[in-house]
Amino acid sequence: MYAVIFCGGKQHKVSEGDVVSVELLDGEKDSEITLDKVLLISDGTNIKVGTPYIEGAKVTATILGAHGGEKIKIVKFRRRKHHQKVTGHRQWYTDLKITGIAG
Repeated sequence: MYAVIFCGGKQHKVSEGDVVSVELLDGEKDSEITLDKVLLISDGTNIKVGTPYIEGAKVTATILGAHGGEKIKIVKFRRRKHHQKVTGHRQWYTDLKITGIAG
């Protein structure tokens, strides 16, 4: 059984027992969280697709912790104009362990 959830502006395909990294969420470590924006649920033979979300469907997960992603460098450069600007960005993520899919 798997589901496609919408979290942090992205879609994630999850199954029970999976560990996924999503955009940073509020919550303490080892706390339960319920994700109710479920786009699709499949149990192998039957597939439910929402418009855009499935009513009454939810995915429960446990927060494992937060970590920083890979640092990226942004360089803006204008040739022959004596201009160069360098900045960086590091996105924070939350690790979730999927504990249940109900729909």
